[in-house]
Amino acid sequence: MTPRPDVGLPIDDALPDILAAVRTHGLCVLQAPPGAGKTTRVPLALLPVIEGRIILLEPRRLATRAAAVRMAETLGEQVGQTVGFRMRGASEVSKATRIEVVTEGILTRMVQADPELPGVGAVIFDEFHERSLNADLGLALTWEARQALRPDLAVLVMSATLDAEPVARMLGAPVVTSQGRSFPVERRWRDRPPPDGQRLEAQVAALVVEALDAVDGDVLAFLPGEGEIRRCAALLQGVAADVRPLFGALPFAEQQAAIRPGPRRKVVLATSIAETSLTIEGVRAVVDGGRARRARFDPASAMSRLVTERVTRAEATQRAGRAGRVADGIAFANWTRGEEGAMRPFPDPEIANADLSGLALELAVWGGGAADVEGDLAFLTPPPDAALAEARALLTDLSALTAGRITDHGRALARLPLHPRLGHMVLRGGRGAAALAGVLSARMGPGSVDLSEVLRRPSQEARAEAKRLKRFEAGPNLNAAQQLALAYPDRIGLRRDRDAPRWLLSGGKGARMDKGDVLSGARLIVACDLDGDLTEARVRRALPIAEADLRDVLGDRIEWVDLCHWSVRHRRVEARRQERLGAIALEDRRWDDAPPEAVAAAVLEGVRSLGLECLNWTKRARLYRARVAASGVADVSDAALTDALDDWLLPYVEGAKDADALKRLDPFDALQAWLGWDAMRRVDAAAPAHYRTPLGRKVPIDYTPDIPTVSLRLQEVLGETSHPMVGRVPLRMELLSPGQRPVAITQDLPGFWAGAYADVRRDMRGAYPRHPWPEDPTAAAPTTRAKPRGT
Repeated sequence: MTPRPDVGLPIDDALPDILAAVRTHGLCVLQAPPGAGKTTRVPLALLPVIEGRIILLEPRRLATRAAAVRMAETLGEQVGQTVGFRMRGASEVSKATRIEVVTEGILTRMVQADPELPGVGAVIFDEFHERSLNADLGLALTWEARQALRPDLAVLVMSATLDAEPVARMLGAPVVTSQGRSFPVERRWRDRPPPDGQRLEAQVAALVVEALDAVDGDVLAFLPGEGEIRRCAALLQGVAADVRPLFGALPFAEQQAAIRPGPRRKVVLATSIAETSLTIEGVRAVVDGGRARRARFDPASAMSRLVTERVTRAEATQRAGRAGRVADGIAFANWTRGEEGAMRPFPDPEIANADLSGLALELAVWGGGAADVEGDLAFLTPPPDAALAEARALLTDLSALTAGRITDHGRALARLPLHPRLGHMVLRGGRGAAALAGVLSARMGPGSVDLSEVLRRPSQEARAEAKRLKRFEAGPNLNAAQQLALAYPDRIGLRRDRDAPRWLLSGGKGARMDKGDVLSGARLIVACDLDGDLTEARVRRALPIAEADLRDVLGDRIEWVDLCHWSVRHRRVEARRQERLGAIALEDRRWDDAPPEAVAAAVLEGVRSLGLECLNWTKRARLYRARVAASGVADVSDAALTDALDDWLLPYVEGAKDADALKRLDPFDALQAWLGWDAMRRVDAAAPAHYRTPLGRKVPIDYTPDIPTVSLRLQEVLGETSHPMVGRVPLRMELLSPGQRPVAITQDLPGFWAGAYADVRRDMRGAYPRHPWPEDPTAAAPTTRAKPRGT
């Protein structure tokens, strides 16, 4: 079938180069801006060149159907003839179909089912600049299949903004660039930021009214999600235009109403779905709210959450360009020109922030059982190690992997069009699990925390999904809470606060609700939706579960554990016997006969928690530790002693069980025993405990200052002409008056006699006339006595 004549599009000029690259190399990377016509023109142009079917991947369901409809119209046919589409839950193909527009997950299933892709002559990756997780995986698998099995398989990567060099270099593919065609777009920024406290939808609504006054055509406004779109539409009631929402969950007829020309002007309120994947005819002005909603996955909490973030400069440019498709246009930015410079240049690829459990499962299937094959595949951005490890831990928890290899159950999960959690629930949860999976797969929006309320009134989308999944149901019949526990074994919550609705989850994280929430009094819950807060996640959807039901479904995971640990809160050793499911204790008993070694190890936990100052550092212990440090014989810093607690302190904590007992524990004996006899001798030699005066008296040396120090009366060192040393360090001498008050500090006694001593002698002779203050101290004899009275 030859495409009928149509209005020329910018991509037409690049088609000869694209066809030449495919004929010569079987590879091509195409750069073409939005509106160039690449999505619908390139597959049709390839029909005479490619033997077999052409698979065109689209990142969104709406764009998948729209592209198929547009190409079929170009051929003067109905969808399902030469051009068809396939996505989860909908398909229009026939034996005559040569071009299949599919969502990205469909390609993954095709390659996994038969890596040779029989009957397929070309695979086209559209809108690759969006860097969806499925697109990255699909390209990696397709490229591996081409390298190993199908060198004749043509691969094309098409993108609106992607820097083509990285992917072209990875594939060894030539780059073809289409300049596109657009009319001038005037950029308008705010003079100042929006007022504090004003909601985003109100900001956008005001700019939409301004845009309607500025242009004659339609207005396209970008908002992050359905909620903002609905609220903005309510604010625009009464404007002289049809207000049309556009987002992924919208029924197809309403989506078409937003895309197609209407009888009068329209305002399309869209998510980022309208940035590149769709052509909306008649748009003359764009209003960019400046926000986009993205999924973020935290491997530490094993939770994904939708976050609203500022758009990047690349996304802002894409959005603004939508105003110049049919004539000169205007783009209104909901930020100041100065703020634009602080925007990130490009969004992160989804693989960098997504939940990778589905990817990990696909890798295990592709690897012939082994899960760790990602290093052998051509990923433009490799999956992060931490997130991938967390995903594999979850798959092991779901019995999909064991010892790093995929199980039969894992292979069954991979065949389901579901997240592994929900697939596991459907395959093991029996009757009703498909209905629950349908609800969890659909967009629920705000509402009651109690999931049972959503189950009683499922959306049309949820009911349709449940109908599709019904045939996969297997296993014994369980109630909804038990089914949910199968999907979320790491999110079983046990109440941990009598006075507040707070739970500890079996995966180790905390969760909370507001007082007054319908489930706020439940002892045990299964949380399926949390906001991802790293400190204590808010529960958005959950079901209560009875302990007996929990034991029925997860009994094989429940085990008795003996725990002896230091309680930071109570500052003491706590020994318990607990029946645990992960991090939660369903039953908790005192462990009265905990072995002494376990108690001692817990005490050391306490010392690490409280710090070494929790011990009774007597003057003797402090001085000795300072001597050891000065000698250099051993490292007795806080860090070193803490690291070596098991070596030096463990034998001396017997009987101690709390912070009060530790405060009575003098570490002197423990330090000496740890050092041993030989090291103690070396300490004595390098850092002696005493200074022997000229009179033979032993004066303790204080090593706690930075410099070894002694304190003694000045008369006791009369006649001393050399300064005493500790190793290579001059001993600091604090010279005292007969009344034991410091009169001088020196590390150079000969220098003191020759200099400052004269001033000291003058001041002290009158105060202490019965004590010797010789004019020449170097020639006088040391003494500790005063002159007899009357002399």
